[in-house]
Amino acid sequence: MKRPILETRRQVMSAVVCTYPGGRECAAARLGLPLKRLDNQVYENAGAQPLNDAQLHLLEQTTGTTHLPDYICALYGGVFVPMPEQGELDNVELFERALNTQAKRGRVDQLIVQALDDGLIDEAELAEIVAAHRVHIAARHSEIGAVITLHRKQNDQ
Repeated sequence: MKRPILETRRQVMSAVVCTYPGGRECAAARLGLPLKRLDNQVYENAGAQPLNDAQLHLLEQTTGTTHLPDYICALYGGVFVPMPEQGELDNVELFERALNTQAKRGRVDQLIVQALDDGLIDEAELAEIVAAHRVHIAARHSEIGAVITLHRKQNDQ
């Protein structure tokens, strides 16, 4: 899955609202806000305060996105990796996660090879490599977390 890197909180709010099922109108209703007020908060018009973390989290629970934690983690040079639930895991899922991780690593390697065609890595190439590397590391972290979650010894065993 390829998603744009969101660089501002305003972009995060806009992305969350745009991906909400039913659009802005349904997002406003979910938050109990008039549509105009939601628009003002998302675009920070008329001196309106932006949507708070709890409001964004509530919307993202419905959309299944992680724009807010991705944005916050990127501010600190990290990546957000949600931990898997025990009930959703089996060995087939672990295999799929391993394949996904390897594909993401391959993408990083491809970008490096392409960037080195001229012998130097420019700033745009660097940004693309680092972004792909973060996605790869997040996938690997998720893969390891899934193995641990599935095979961890339970206290009652």
